[in-house]
Amino acid sequence: MRILVATDAWHPQVNGVVRTLTKLADAAEGLGVDFTFLTPQSFRTFAMPSYRDVRLAMPRPARIAKLIGEARPDSIHIATEGPIGLMVRRYCRQRKLPFTTSFHTRFPEYVRARVPVPGSLIWRALRRFHSPSRAVMAATPALARELTERGFDNVLLWPRGVDTGLFHPRAVDLCLPAPVFLSVGRVAVEKNLEAFLDLDLPGTKVIVGDGPARAALEEAYPDAIFLGEKHGEELADIYAAADVFVFPSKTDTFGLVLLEALASGLPVAAFPVKGPRDVIGDAPVGALDHDLRNACFTALGVSRQDCVAFAANYTWEASARVFIDSILAVGAVLPGRNGAELPRFVA
Repeated sequence: MRILVATDAWHPQVNGVVRTLTKLADAAEGLGVDFTFLTPQSFRTFAMPSYRDVRLAMPRPARIAKLIGEARPDSIHIATEGPIGLMVRRYCRQRKLPFTTSFHTRFPEYVRARVPVPGSLIWRALRRFHSPSRAVMAATPALARELTERGFDNVLLWPRGVDTGLFHPRAVDLCLPAPVFLSVGRVAVEKNLEAFLDLDLPGTKVIVGDGPARAALEEAYPDAIFLGEKHGEELADIYAAADVFVFPSKTDTFGLVLLEALASGLPVAAFPVKGPRDVIGDAPVGALDHDLRNACFTALGVSRQDCVAFAANYTWEASARVFIDSILAVGAVLPGRNGAELPRFVA
C-alpha cells in the first residue's frame, strides 16, 4: 500500500507535525506500507510573514498533478491547511477522489497571537477546508470532541507515539544549579514561554528550541539558558538531565514533547488546558495547575519511574496502525485500487 501525504510542514522545520509524519512513515514501513511526501521541497518557496524561518510553498496545479501521478498512491492524506494542502485538496475535488485530512494546529489561537482576526472566521475556513474529507484525524479525544462540536464531520481519533529507544532515563549531568526546569519547543509567541520565564523558581531555567521570539526572550531573561535546537541523543540527554518539564503553551493540540519528557523520566508541569490535560489526564506523572509555579514545585515530587511507565503505553507502531485502519475504514482508497486487497490492522 502506498500513501501520499501532502504537507506544508517539513524539514528543516522542527515541530510536532514534522516529527509526527516522519515517525509515522518509519513505523508504517514495518507494516508493509510505504509513505510518499509532497512537501515544500518540490516547489519554489517564500518566507512566512512573522516567521521567516518557515518557508511556504508556491505550488502550481500542473506540478501537483505530475507529482501525484508519479507517486501512484493508493490513498491521499492532507496533513496541513497551507498552500500545498489547498492545492492537493483542489486536485482531489476536481477529480472526485477520496482523501483524508488531519488537524494538527490550533490556527485560530495561532493567528490571533499575531494579528487581530476573529477566531470565528478562521474556524469557518477550517471547517470548509476539511468538509470534503472522508476522515478528519485528531490526536486526542478532547480535540475530536471539540472539532465535532464546532461542526466538523467524520472526526476520528489518531493517537501519537514516542520513541522510547531514544528517549529514556540515563545518567547525565548538565553541571547547572539544580533543580533544572526545562522547556522544549518552538520559541514563538504562541508558546507562551514568558509564563514560564517570569516564574520565581530555584535552580535553572533551560529553553531548547529556536524561533522568531528567541532573540527578544534571551535579552529579556538573561538568567535563563537558551540552548537552541537540539536533536537525537543530545536532546535525549537534556531531557534526562532535567528535573521538571515545563509546558506553558495553551494552544497546542497535543504536544509530542510531553511524551518525550515522560519517556525520559521527566515529570510535567503545565496549565490544565487541552494538550497537557489530554495527554496526562489524572495520571500521577505531573502537575496541572492554573498556578504554573505551584505546578512546578508539585512536579518535583513526582516519581520518575511512573513517568516512564506511562509513556511506554504510546508507540508509533500503534499510531501507524490506527492511521492506516482509519483510511481503509472510511474507504479513502483511490479508484482502481482494491481496498479489500490492502493490509488491514486491528489492535
